[in-house]
Amino acid sequence: MATIGTWNLENLFRPGEDGGPSGETEYDAKLDTLAATIESMDPDVLMVQEVGTPEALDDLAERVGGRWYTELAEPDGRGIRVGAMFRPAAGAIEQITDFPDGLRPIQVDDSGTRVGSLGRAGLHVRVRLGGETVDIVTAHLKSKLLTFPGGRFNPRDEDERARYANYALHRRAAEAAGVRAYVTALLEGEGQERAVVVAGDLNDEVQAATTQILLGPPGSEIGTGGHDRPDAGDGMRLWNLAPLIPTEHRYSRVYRGRRELIDHVLVSHAVLDVVEEVTTAGPGETPSITDTPTERQDEPGSDHRPVVVTLEL
Repeated sequence: MATIGTWNLENLFRPGEDGGPSGETEYDAKLDTLAATIESMDPDVLMVQEVGTPEALDDLAERVGGRWYTELAEPDGRGIRVGAMFRPAAGAIEQITDFPDGLRPIQVDDSGTRVGSLGRAGLHVRVRLGGETVDIVTAHLKSKLLTFPGGRFNPRDEDERARYANYALHRRAAEAAGVRAYVTALLEGEGQERAVVVAGDLNDEVQAATTQILLGPPGSEIGTGGHDRPDAGDGMRLWNLAPLIPTEHRYSRVYRGRRELIDHVLVSHAVLDVVEEVTTAGPGETPSITDTPTERQDEPGSDHRPVVVTLEL
């Protein structure tokens, strides 16, 4: 058996760092809560998002205990990044930054600024699990929680809100296309033999257009009539494992009291054949958040639940 998880750790910074807790007591409480959940998951590989400094992730790995390797991508403009904690040594590590060829830079604000790469670099690690080589990619796509000029979380008017929601949606779609292009190159049309996993915070739900981009050729999603039928697209497809999560646990965040599944694990055909169990995990009730993330600066744990996949390897 092997276990792979993905978890947004919610601003894992050390005290004194911008975005971090106000003191050591609050930081220790956060580490203790995160570590307890990771221990209960007992993952071989945990892909993580919203990590501040490398030292903070090292602190968490030490708090969990045992031998862990850690890797991080480069940070975004506010200092957070994706990364990985893993117990088997990695054979390949690479960042993912580019939009796919042919896609022009995307407008991201009212000033006309355009970007042509992922706002937060993705990360690819290759590990050996149960004697099999598994390529695992993590990404943290553009948030649905909007930020407006000057760092505001509230728009001046409805027109500004609509524009910035549009910018965010276009950026999230372009980032999804960039990750998909990278995964397509990994698969090389041989997904029946190549074990590839995409695990991360996609910032939208299963049926969202941006999430669907990552699937590749449509028509064989879990729960559809074509799911268990061989098809020419199987070598390039990814399957979202969300439908395999028990209904009562099928969420990873609570926004204004409503449960959402925005953290996902998608797998190639080779991995789909060995999936044993998929669930979400977390200590107690998941807190409900609003559009002002700074309200939780000193809260322990995370505002996300991890998604955990057990494989028969």
